[in-house]
Amino acid sequence: MTMRVRILIGVVLLAAVGIGVWWWIAAGRESTDDAQVDAHITPIASRIGGTVLHVPVEANQEVEAGAVLVEIDKRDYEIALERARAELADMEAAAVAARASVPITSTTASSNEMTARGGVEQAESSYLEAQQGVEVARTRLTTAQARQREAAANALKASRDVERLKPLLAKDEIAQQQFDAAVAAAAASKAATESAEAQVKEAELGIRVAESRLAQAGVGRQQASAELKTAQTAPEQVTASRARADAADAKVRQNRAIVKQAELNLEYATVKAPVKGIVSRKGVEVGQVVQAGQALMTVIPLDRVWITANFKETQLEHMRPGQRVAIDVDAYGGREFSGKVESLAAATGSRFSLLPPDNATGNYVKVVQRVPVRIQLDEGQDPEHLLRPGMSVVPTVYTRE
Repeated sequence: MTMRVRILIGVVLLAAVGIGVWWWIAAGRESTDDAQVDAHITPIASRIGGTVLHVPVEANQEVEAGAVLVEIDKRDYEIALERARAELADMEAAAVAARASVPITSTTASSNEMTARGGVEQAESSYLEAQQGVEVARTRLTTAQARQREAAANALKASRDVERLKPLLAKDEIAQQQFDAAVAAAAASKAATESAEAQVKEAELGIRVAESRLAQAGVGRQQASAELKTAQTAPEQVTASRARADAADAKVRQNRAIVKQAELNLEYATVKAPVKGIVSRKGVEVGQVVQAGQALMTVIPLDRVWITANFKETQLEHMRPGQRVAIDVDAYGGREFSGKVESLAAATGSRFSLLPPDNATGNYVKVVQRVPVRIQLDEGQDPEHLLRPGMSVVPTVYTRE
C-alpha cells in the first residue's frame, strides 16, 4: 500500500471520527432563534379622576417600590372625607339615641299596659255601679208611681165624700165638724197626690241621670278597652324600637364604609410604584385631567427576567424542566448567559393567538407548531440588569447531561 493511499485512509477515518463527535454533541442540544427576554410589565393607572399636580419621575428612570409617581389634586377628596365623617358622627348619635330608646320603650309599654288594665277594671266597676243605679232609679220610679196612684185614689174618694156631705150639711143632717173633717181629708189627699206626682217626676229624673251615667260608663269602658288593646301592643312596640335601633346601626356601618372609601380615594390621589423597576411609556403630564382607570405609565421590574423560547414541537422529545441552558444575547455581541428550563407551556403558541387556526375546514396543511418554553436565568447572571424585555436571544438546551 502506497503512502498516498494510507494518508487518504487516515484522512477519511479522521473525518468520520469528527463527524461522529459532532453528531453526538449536536444530538444532545436543542437551539432556536425564536426567543426573547420577558419580564413582568406592571401598568400604572389612576384609580380616581382629577387634575395632575406633580409628576416627580421621568421616562426610563429607576424607582423603588412605594416611590411617588403621580400626585393628583386631592382637595375635592378631602372635602368628601370631611362630609363623610360628619355624616358618620350624625348617624352614630342617632344610633345611640335609638339604642337608648329601646329600654325606655319597654318600660313605658309595660307601665302603660298595667295602667290600662287598672283603667279597664275601674271602668267595669263604674259601669256595674251605673247599671245598679239605673235599676235602683227604676225601682224608685215604680214605687213612686204606685204611691201616686194610691194618693190619686184617696184624693178622689175624699173629693166625692165632700160632694156627698154638702147637701146633708145644708139640711143640717150632719154636723159642721164632720163636714170640715171631710174637707180637710180631701185637701190632705190632694196634697198627698201632688207630693206623689213630684216623687214620680223626681224618680223619672233620677232614671235619666242614672242612664246618662250608664252611657258615660259605657263610653269609659270602651275607651279603657281600646287603651288596653293599644297597651297590649307593647311587644310590637319594643320590636319596632329595636328594629329602628338596628336600622340606625346599619346606617352607621354604611357611613363607616363611605368614610373608608373616602379615605381610600384621598390615598389614591398619590399614585405610588407597586414594585421596584424602570418607568416606561410615561404618558402623563402636569395639568392633565385624568379619569379613573386611565393608564399613566408602566413600571418594569428588571430584577427578575426570564427567557421565552418558542421551540418546534419536534425539539421537545428529550426536553425536561431543570436542564441546563446557554443563552446568547444578540444585543451584546453574543454574550452568553446561563440558565435552566423552568417549564413548558400547556399549549402551542397558535392556540393563544387571536384567531387560532381551524384545521377542520378540509384544507389542511400540516405546519410544525412551536411551544413556548420558559427559561430561568441562574442567580447573579444579570446584576447590572442588562437584559430588557423584548431582546432577541438564542438559547441552547443541553438535553443529554
